[in-house]
Amino acid sequence: MTSTEIKEDKNADNNENNYSMPDVNALGFADLKECLSKGISDFRQAPMFGFFFGGIFAFGGILIVQSFYVWDKGWLIYPMLVGFPLVGPFAAVGLYDVSRRLGEGKPLRWNEVLTVVSLQTSRQLPYMAFAMLFIFWIWMYQIRLLIAIILGRMSFSSWESFFNIIMTTPEGWTFIILGHIVGACFALLMFSVTVVSIPIILDREIDFVTAMITSVKTVKKSPFVMICWGVFVALSVITSFIPLFLGLLVVLPVLGHTSWHIYKKAVI
Repeated sequence: MTSTEIKEDKNADNNENNYSMPDVNALGFADLKECLSKGISDFRQAPMFGFFFGGIFAFGGILIVQSFYVWDKGWLIYPMLVGFPLVGPFAAVGLYDVSRRLGEGKPLRWNEVLTVVSLQTSRQLPYMAFAMLFIFWIWMYQIRLLIAIILGRMSFSSWESFFNIIMTTPEGWTFIILGHIVGACFALLMFSVTVVSIPIILDREIDFVTAMITSVKTVKKSPFVMICWGVFVALSVITSFIPLFLGLLVVLPVLGHTSWHIYKKAVI
């Protein structure tokens, strides 16, 4: 065998190892509690990084809500706020790197953290982002479809009239029930494919399809525990919207750091 053939065999072996399917561990509520404690600790050690990345997410939320008012589409605010937390894992990439550096005892430097985040644009993260945004877009489209089917004959030109219709008419309650059922299905799908996929893409040389499959395997391994975690994340983020999204300055960093530790504990 020539040296070139040996080199090609080694490269093939490396690629096979890099893209092999990771194994996953089962998690319990004690593991979630431990990971949450570590997430809070990471935030306390690097609060300025948390405020920075949380602030970007909060600003995005404010901008979206304001744009709906400007375009006179206030009735879309509620489904947008419900779906908005689904893109949280993508916004937390920088927080994952901060937790990784803290765990490895590396110094935290702004230029290095931001460089790592920017380098993800040339890896698998853009494909993952496209998959997430595609699911989110389908979620918003389904809401508009339900509005057309159920409330199509009714007129609402503002958030107030829309709220009055859905709360005081049979069609409105039908829309609420079906909308939440559809939303729960999309939320479960998004959560399942992202709960550990983005941390693993950041941490390893792995393709986004393998990352999503590994994420789904993690949920299937501990379905009740992971779904409870997903509900906790959603409720925490939605609650943080109340004071003009400012709660995200703390909630997003803590959840982001915690998600990193869940990944490290769940994926072998």
